[in-house]
Amino acid sequence: MTQAEPGGAVRLPPEWAPQEWLWIGFPHDPAEWGEPLAQAQEEIAGFASAVAESGQEVRLLVRDAANEARAKALVAANVTLERRTYGDVWLRDTGPLVVERGGEQTAVRPGFNGWGGKYPMAGDETIGAELARDAGLPLARPNWVLEGGAIDTDGSGTVLTTEQCLLNPNRNPELTREDIEARLACDLGLTRVVWLGDGLLNDHTDGHVDNLARFVAP
Repeated sequence: MTQAEPGGAVRLPPEWAPQEWLWIGFPHDPAEWGEPLAQAQEEIAGFASAVAESGQEVRLLVRDAANEARAKALVAANVTLERRTYGDVWLRDTGPLVVERGGEQTAVRPGFNGWGGKYPMAGDETIGAELARDAGLPLARPNWVLEGGAIDTDGSGTVLTTEQCLLNPNRNPELTREDIEARLACDLGLTRVVWLGDGLLNDHTDGHVDNLARFVAP
């Protein structure tokens, strides 16, 4: 596993920046979804197909042979299927964050602890590093817990997040607000933190900002 060397300005691009490809996780766990699993699979497949038909490369992760067959029957032919071990659909939280440093791309994958230890799932702690490795990206592994859905950036160094999540003692109990701000700046180039309070009521992720407020421009 290649470790990226520190040094140089770091930039986390915004959601709307051009992408070489998009990773999507295909829903597969009946214990998580229950009866709505089939509908969730159809909706994710429809999303993946629509993105692929726009010209964007899409790599849809599937858990096993049965789910690969199910996905293949649902998606457009230009969606690539990759069999992987991952928890479920939540790759925004468990996948790599790809930053730019000195004109090069680096995958950053902080620690992941199952959303504060509540939902441990096989593969979630390793899928981010696995995807980065297979994409040929240098990998940085900062020693703190962060899910991708807990932050949203404008691509110019400003980040939205919530106190409920990033200051939650079930994530990084040893870190202060100032410590977390310093790590966001060092690891992801996020130098201006806009702290919101709580996220949505009954959000199992402890208030992820990605379903609360998002940037649409710098």
